[in-house]
Amino acid sequence: MVYDNPWIELFHDEVIRPDGRPGIYGVVHFLHRAVGVVPLDLATDSVLLVGQYRYTLDRYSWEIPEGGGGADESPEEAARRELAEETGYAGGTWRELCRCDLSNSVTDETAVLFVATDLVTGTADPEGTEQIELRWVPFDEAMAMIGRGEITDAMAIIALQTVALERALAKERAGG
Repeated sequence: MVYDNPWIELFHDEVIRPDGRPGIYGVVHFLHRAVGVVPLDLATDSVLLVGQYRYTLDRYSWEIPEGGGGADESPEEAARRELAEETGYAGGTWRELCRCDLSNSVTDETAVLFVATDLVTGTADPEGTEQIELRWVPFDEAMAMIGRGEITDAMAIIALQTVALERALAKERAGG
């Protein structure tokens, strides 16, 4: 290990490459599991997005509510906590959408993504590092935002496109 903080550990590994020659590998190990949720309002067919400045990118980003969960809480518990902290919304009906590996060429970060409906509004309590803007947008507009490059966050894209794929498959099965 060459570096660590409360969120990550950075490893520099000396390896033997597949061609048999010596090489190196840098690995970022995440100490928390990534979680995210697509909050859907079925009555209006809209999704709640959060906007915030991302220091690592030096730009503003529109995303689904997301964050990290430790080993002491289930992915759903962590996602529920993150949603409540960032947006104030809680409760509702939850379902796991998918699990994915994020940037697996240099990190071991995994994500568990959910969809939530029938949410109840409350008061947000973001962390001191977060200044979050909330925006309900029609689901089709969120998909268009991906197409226009306005949503670039991997977890948001994967989750929203998974919901879109589920909708398309359900429509196909229904015969239309």
